[in-house]
Amino acid sequence: MTEVLTATQPVRLKGRSFLALVLSPELPFADWLKRLDDLAARSAGFFLQRPIVLDLENLDIDRPQLRDLLDQLGDRNVRIMGIEGARPSLLGADMPPAMTGGRPASDFEAPDADTPETAPARSAASARRPEWKPGRTVPSIIVTEPVRSGQSLMFEGDITVVGSVASGAEVVAGGSIHIYGTLRGRAAAGSMGDESARIFCRRLEAELVAIGGYYKTSEDIEPELRGQDVQFWLEGDSLLASTLT
Repeated sequence: MTEVLTATQPVRLKGRSFLALVLSPELPFADWLKRLDDLAARSAGFFLQRPIVLDLENLDIDRPQLRDLLDQLGDRNVRIMGIEGARPSLLGADMPPAMTGGRPASDFEAPDADTPETAPARSAASARRPEWKPGRTVPSIIVTEPVRSGQSLMFEGDITVVGSVASGAEVVAGGSIHIYGTLRGRAAAGSMGDESARIFCRRLEAELVAIGGYYKTSEDIEPELRGQDVQFWLEGDSLLASTLT
């Protein structure tokens, strides 16, 4: 008998870096989860498809508490890709893996003030904003620089970006969003309930678009709209889109 050996393709291994959001829970978890719910309610799609790491540094908890926290986050569609700062005895085979060696990036922290002057530098965090009401006049801001990967821009009124929004970046507006460049990241308009808000971009390559809590990810956006001058709007419960040319 002759044994025939066939050459197989080697498994290709690649290194790749991703920008992750780090959540640092605080005890008691019930109070911290309420604050997380408040953030999610005011920022449509904030946690959607984000890689998230859970930082447990200096938290004195046991495994059942950690398992319950992970379940609570899962119920909120917050998917944890890894855990850092945890004692090895806390982690189990059914939990996200331990992570080490993360390099700090810009914090997602908002100042207390909520003015047009400070808004361009804001990160998407839990500063309180008034609820939108029909007929309410809100200010608008113009951002003259590109929104870079990892940056989050939030404002209660309309936002105009004279430039592009990079992949991994985010623009969240209480009103409409106008992007005079390529939208590669995320754009969420009408974040405080204004369902008449719209999203306009000169070139569509978005990871996510949302209006009034209704959203489409890149997989849901019609292929023929890619690379086009596009607007999005709500009609009832449907998020619609069309080209502007």
